[in-house]
Amino acid sequence: MIGIWGMGGSGKTTLAKAIYNRIYPPFIGKSFMENIREVWDPAGHVDLQTMQLKVEVGSVGMGKTMLENGLSRKRVLIVLDDVNKFDQLEKLSWNRDWFGQGTVIIITTRDVHLLNRLKVDYVYKMDVMNENESLELFSWHAFRKAKPREDFNELARNMVAYCRGLPLALEVLGSFLCDKTMEEWESVLPKAKVIPIHQIQEKLRKSYDGLSNMEKDIFLDVCCFFVGKDRGYVTDILNGCELHADIGITVLIERGLIKVERNNKLEMHPLFRDMGREIIRQSWPNEPGKRSRLWFQDDVQHVLKKMTGTEATQGLSLKLHSTSTDCFKARAFKKMKRLRLLQLDHVKLTGDYGYLSKQLRWICWQGFPSKYIPNNFHMENVIAIDLKHSHLQLVWKQPQVLKWLKFLNLSHSKFLRETPDFSGLPSLEKLILKDCPSLCTVHQSIGDLHNLLLLNLKDCTSLSNLPIEIYKLKSLRTFILSGCFKVNILEEDIAQMKSLITLVAENTAVKTSVL
Repeated sequence: MIGIWGMGGSGKTTLAKAIYNRIYPPFIGKSFMENIREVWDPAGHVDLQTMQLKVEVGSVGMGKTMLENGLSRKRVLIVLDDVNKFDQLEKLSWNRDWFGQGTVIIITTRDVHLLNRLKVDYVYKMDVMNENESLELFSWHAFRKAKPREDFNELARNMVAYCRGLPLALEVLGSFLCDKTMEEWESVLPKAKVIPIHQIQEKLRKSYDGLSNMEKDIFLDVCCFFVGKDRGYVTDILNGCELHADIGITVLIERGLIKVERNNKLEMHPLFRDMGREIIRQSWPNEPGKRSRLWFQDDVQHVLKKMTGTEATQGLSLKLHSTSTDCFKARAFKKMKRLRLLQLDHVKLTGDYGYLSKQLRWICWQGFPSKYIPNNFHMENVIAIDLKHSHLQLVWKQPQVLKWLKFLNLSHSKFLRETPDFSGLPSLEKLILKDCPSLCTVHQSIGDLHNLLLLNLKDCTSLSNLPIEIYKLKSLRTFILSGCFKVNILEEDIAQMKSLITLVAENTAVKTSVL
């Protein structure tokens, strides 16, 4: 029994057909059951048995008996295409013991968990095509030959780059552009990036439609905010949103909707990302303020300037250039009561930060414009705060109690003079203060961070002394001091750091013998 697994549009059915057509002659019985996902009848399961037997079946029980009698000890070839539920296989009511020696069963699916549960003998994973293969497939559909026309070569390569090796997209886009003028070619790609081509999206959406509501939320969050982010980081944030991301992300991986690269970063095929974003856009095509997530710059700016945000908005991302002079009123967030995820780059807000949602779990605000975080900026439910390149001099004027906070990243904050009081941050696991050249004081309460795993003080060039309490960090695994050239002492108490695995202290004044 062989499983062929891959994302929608990756060529699973095409491969299964090619194998079937090549090897079918010597088999006594043979059946290619295509599009099982679409013909599956959850009430009676009779349609699949009818397809397999090629005769009318009156009931599931009758189908089972006919299948067992018809297949008994015969060498058969069966292809089950696009299986998406385990009970589809169970209710077909056959088992391996019925078949003769040399029987081959091929199952194509978007869900590798299904194949693992079935204990198939081998799983073949469909990979996307490389650049040369992609160009050839695209050219056969667009130009009816293996290579593009010379005058269309650059345009063809741009189209291929957009498809990122997905056979379905290459075929659909190539066929669509066949016999089109150069002007028509030039107009297609910009439109496709904003509103993806319908035929491609329709095929890919089947994978999304098979998800639970919680899995859909995770998928859409990743589409809009978390591509390229660390899996553990994203999991903690979405768990804080009560989305059970430990399981949900695994399901998305098993179904080929996202993947995890070697550095543990979440990645997604751009066409799946575009599909997810298009699903959101289509929910309210003309009223972006009513969408669940906002990421397209023009839409976000319109919502903030016109103050048309609503309670529907759960996530918002606006990335401006560091030289931008645009300024928005904090009151624009007043109605976004369910906002969980906030990503801003070099965005200036005026007015009362108390208008920002109390439901925020993730605040990623590069270039945070203020000298300190206002006390009325509701952060009591936040899991991760990322304020890289901020203008902070102090983090807070008064100590804060953020009992859920796990990640605090203030890297490249050139004016930050001292760390906050950590006594109200009991869950903090990662503290990153890389390249804060004005930082000269680490608060003694750092010793209260009993869950801290990573402390990064790299290139904090004004830092000369570490509080003795720092050696109480018994959970700390990674301690980075490189580039802190004024630090010249690491106390013998460092031996108390029983979990410490990695200590990086090059370009400091600490003597080698101490290390």
